[in-house]
Amino acid sequence: MGGVNPAPPVKRDAPYYTDEELDALYEQDPVLALRISREQTLLRRRLEAGGGGGETPTEAGVRQVLEEARQILLRDGGDLEFVALAGEVVTVRLKGACVGCPRGPLDLKRVVEALVRKRYPRVTEVRNVY
Repeated sequence: MGGVNPAPPVKRDAPYYTDEELDALYEQDPVLALRISREQTLLRRRLEAGGGGGETPTEAGVRQVLEEARQILLRDGGDLEFVALAGEVVTVRLKGACVGCPRGPLDLKRVVEALVRKRYPRVTEVRNVY
């Protein structure tokens, strides 16, 4: 019977895949294999760089970095407000021309999050609330 391939096996006993296991997984689901390989490579690089991923973000430090991002957004009529720091997630509010702008999400990722993560690699996400 020429049916649908069964779902690829997902390892549950250990989070790390060997090269042989990734090769086998690639045969059944190349997208999943590439995603896992990329995640493992990024994790390996982080661990080799010191494991901690930089200093722990503080509200004062994050506010300082956000002020830099705010100055960039102000050039185009946008603005930014700090809302909260919860663990490794920073919450902000885009204001001014950024509200409703199609480039708003792009600016959030490429400007705001990039600056925050450059200073605090432990930050996993910068979110916008309305």
